[in-house]
Amino acid sequence: MAYAGRMTTPEAEQGDDGAGAQRTTPEDGAPRPEERLEQAVRAAEQALIEFEIAVETFRVEVENFSRLHHQRLGAMYARLEELDARILEAKADRSGDPEDRRRADEARAALLPIPGVEELMHGWMDGDGLFPEATAMLTDQAVRPPQRVRPSEEARRLYRDLARKAHPDLAQEENERRRREEFITRVNAAYARGDEAVLRELAEEWAAGPAPERRPGRGEELYARLEWLAQRKELLTLVAKELEESAIGSMLRLAPDDPDRLLDEIAEQLAAQVAEREAELAVLLGQQ
Repeated sequence: MAYAGRMTTPEAEQGDDGAGAQRTTPEDGAPRPEERLEQAVRAAEQALIEFEIAVETFRVEVENFSRLHHQRLGAMYARLEELDARILEAKADRSGDPEDRRRADEARAALLPIPGVEELMHGWMDGDGLFPEATAMLTDQAVRPPQRVRPSEEARRLYRDLARKAHPDLAQEENERRRREEFITRVNAAYARGDEAVLRELAEEWAAGPAPERRPGRGEELYARLEWLAQRKELLTLVAKELEESAIGSMLRLAPDDPDRLLDEIAEQLAAQVAEREAELAVLLGQQ
């Protein structure tokens, strides 16, 4: 994928995980019939995990950027819209033109919000469910919005290490998959907050936990596993494409190395636009 060169296809991430695996053979030295399938499954699993790590990393940055963009710049956008409406109203007052008045009325009407789910729930939820802040308050947890778009290098290292070790796709039994899914959900939440301390605690928890046994599968099971991995890859490719083509994803591609700096640059541009609009409005009002 295009963003910072970090979201690549599983094939590009495979490396030597499968090809370099140690071979086990029967006593006569001949390779087992399932050996090549097992190597293919291991390589596909590792490639898929690396791809999922890249997609989840980008998803966190898109979500954090969206929230910080609204928190830091929402008021400036609102000020710009208010100034634009007032400028149109001042022009309409001066000209007396019905068309100018219509444009001014439309601009003013656009500033009046239409009540939606978020307003009705007083900022506690939107169409996708409770906001993280609301969930934290309801569960007596501290409200901790993201501090940065991109978590620290240490948080990213801890997250990737945990994802590679505890990924649900490595499970062969349903109970083990559920255990891993619950654990990775906690890992993802800590990473989204950039919480290094919690990620370290989770690493210790995983290291102390039971080591799941991997059962050698028959040929039919290995083929089914490869098919499932291929389907999962296709789904992730669609998710990654949707993220990249989103409005926020497009903005992040403008600053792949430092997305937090992009917020500062947008804020500077908005401040300049606000100053220009205020000066224009002052001139219009002074001429009345």
